[in-house]
Amino acid sequence: MKRISSQPAARIGLVRPAPRPGTDGRRRPGPPALVAVAHGSRDPRALSTVHALLDRVRALRPELPVHLGHIELNEPLLTDTLARLDATDTADAVLVPLLLSRGYHVKRDIPETAATARVRTRVAAPLGPHPLLVDALHARLTEAGWRAPTSDAERRTSAVVLAAAGSRDPDAAVDTGRTARLLSARLGVPVVPAYATTSAPTVPLAIEALTARGRHRVAVASYFTAPGRFATESAAAAPGPAAAPLGPHEAMARLVLHRYDQATAAPARTTPHLASA
Repeated sequence: MKRISSQPAARIGLVRPAPRPGTDGRRRPGPPALVAVAHGSRDPRALSTVHALLDRVRALRPELPVHLGHIELNEPLLTDTLARLDATDTADAVLVPLLLSRGYHVKRDIPETAATARVRTRVAAPLGPHPLLVDALHARLTEAGWRAPTSDAERRTSAVVLAAAGSRDPDAAVDTGRTARLLSARLGVPVVPAYATTSAPTVPLAIEALTARGRHRVAVASYFTAPGRFATESAAAAPGPAAAPLGPHEAMARLVLHRYDQATAAPARTTPHLASA
C-alpha cells in the first residue's frame, strides 16, 4: 500500500499564526490553515462526499482557510497540499484526520508527513470517539428507517451493528468500542462493533450472533466518513435498515472544527493531540 510518507518523525512545531496583509500595508496574524486529511478511495462518491463535508466546514467558519489532502488513492495527496501551502507563504497548518479512530495512519503516516513539511504543522486527534459522531450516527440510522423500540418486547429483540473498517492497531478497536457504547446509550439497545476487514467479528458474523440470541430486529450503522467498498459491503449484509455513511452531516462539520480548535489550543507535542471530547 502506498503511504504518504515513510521518513522518520520529527517534532511537530508549535502553531504560530501566519502573518496576513492588512489594509494599512502591514502584516496581520491569521488563523492556521485547516488541512482535512482523508484516506482516499477508488469510489468516486468518496471524493464528492468529502468536498461536501468541507463545504459545510467553510460555511460554519468562513474566515478559516480549509484545504484537503489524501493519504492515498485520490488527489491532492497530503504532501502536495502541504507543498502548495508552503508555495503560497502559508506559515502554519493544522492537520485534521477525517478518520474515526486511532491507527497507523493517525499515529505514523500523518505525523511523519507533517514533520517533513516546510509549513509549521500540528496534527489533531481523529474524529472519534466523540458524542457528535453519535449525533450523526443516530441521524443516519433514523434516515434509513430505524425507529426506537416502543415496548420492552421490541427492545429485547432489537440491536444495532456498528460497521467499521477495522485495524490491526488495538487502540482502533478501543475507540470503536467506545463509540458503540455511546450509541447504545443513545438508542437504548445493544450496539455491537463489527468490521469490514482485519478485525473480528465481521459484520455478517455479528448479525448472525445477535440473531442467535433472539435479536431479530437488527440495523447496521455505517461508521465510515464516506462511501466506499467497505461501507457498501457492510450495508449489503444488513437484514434491516442500513444507514448511509456519516458524510457531510452538520455534526461532522462541527466535529472537524472542534478537533481543529483543540489542536490549536494544545501545547506542541510529537504525537497527535488525542483528546476525545
